[in-house]
Order: sequence, then structure tokens, then C-alpha cells
Amino acid sequence: MTYLFPPAPQVAIPVVGSDALFPVRRVYCVGRNYAEHAAEMGADRREPPFFFSKPADALVPGGGEVPYPPATANLQHEVELVVALQRGGADIAAADAADCVFGYAVGIDLTRRDLQTRAKEKNHPWDMGKGFDHSAPVSALRPVALSGHPVAGAIGLQVNGQIRQSGDLVQMTWPVAEVISHLSRLVRLAPGDLIFTGTPAGVSTVVRGDLIECAVAGVGELSITLR
Repeated sequence: MTYLFPPAPQVAIPVVGSDALFPVRRVYCVGRNYAEHAAEMGADRREPPFFFSKPADALVPGGGEVPYPPATANLQHEVELVVALQRGGADIAAADAADCVFGYAVGIDLTRRDLQTRAKEKNHPWDMGKGFDHSAPVSALRPVALSGHPVAGAIGLQVNGQIRQSGDLVQMTWPVAEVISHLSRLVRLAPGDLIFTGTPAGVSTVVRGDLIECAVAGVGELSITLR
């Protein structure tokens, strides 16, 4: 087979304690999975989970310098626990979901909030508020074999040394197993899928030159600088 042009390279994430890379298939994100963040976004705290996607090539493995995106005057940060799947399927029971997980990472869901807000007001899709280039920095993956499944622990983010987000994984409205189960009722999941699991309260605007540092206890750390 001859391609018309070279195919895009496989997006992959480093794995802690290994030279192997985790090949990424799809990137799913859960909206408003922490009650206080849902409240600050003006939503019902107990709404069922909903999902959106980012393209795999929006990932920035390892963080570092990230270009400030065009077409926005209100770029916001959202620190998240990221789940990496080694197995998939449809209609996965919550009791079986943990067996699908390869490991976890720290991610930042960068959001062009002004574009997203305008799209919502017009009942338009808000893909361009979420799925733009370099919108998903992510740390190396920590395999379950190294540290198990994090069900509690601090999740937080600082901008230029000042705390912006501070929460705990136990505050998730829908824990990881239920997130996987819900999502598998909508699409067939597969090895290589990532799931960003939502963010705690405190999202705020960042600008060029800002240093963004975040961490999830027992999982890892991630830092980016906006350029």
C-alpha cells in the first residue's frame, strides 16, 4: 500500500519505570465530575456524567513549553487524573472496570473558555473550546502494578507558585470505575484510550509566561510554561 503522504506519527506517552511507550488511540474527557467545580460552572451538582473528546495529537506528553493558543482571551486550566486503558469493550460493569486500567497520569485540560461559553450560548458544539492544538498536557503514566488504583489523595494546581486548585480524588461525583462503565455504554472502549476524569474547583485564567504546576498524590507531577 502506498500513502499519498506520510501518515501522522503514533502519539505515545512514556511509562514510569519502563522504556516502553503507551500508544494512544482516543482521548475522552468527563465534564463536571467534582461538585464544587460543577457549581462554579453554574451546573447541577448531581447531573449524570457527560463526555467530550480531544484529538490524540492534542496531547503534550511530559509537559514543558506549551504554545498559547490563538483565538482566545480567556485560557483556563483544569488539572485532572487521567486513566489509561489496556483493555476495552462495551457495557463494562463497574465491578470489572479496574481490570481495564493500565495506569494513571496527571493531565491538564486547557480550555478556551470564551469560545466554549459563546458556543454554549448559541447551542453550538464547543469542540474548538476544548480540542485545539496542545490542549492536553499529560505526565508519564504510572502503571497500576507500581502503585495500585488511586481512590483518594490530593489533586491540585499552582500558577506561578500560587495555589489555584486544591481537592481530593474522593470528591469525584463519579469514581473511575463508574466513569469507565458509563462511557462504555456510549462507545466501545479499546486499549490505548485515555480518560480525563474531571477537575476540582478553582479553574482560572492563565496568560503567556505563566508556569503551571500540578500533581496528583501517588500518581505524579506535571508542569508547563505557556509561551
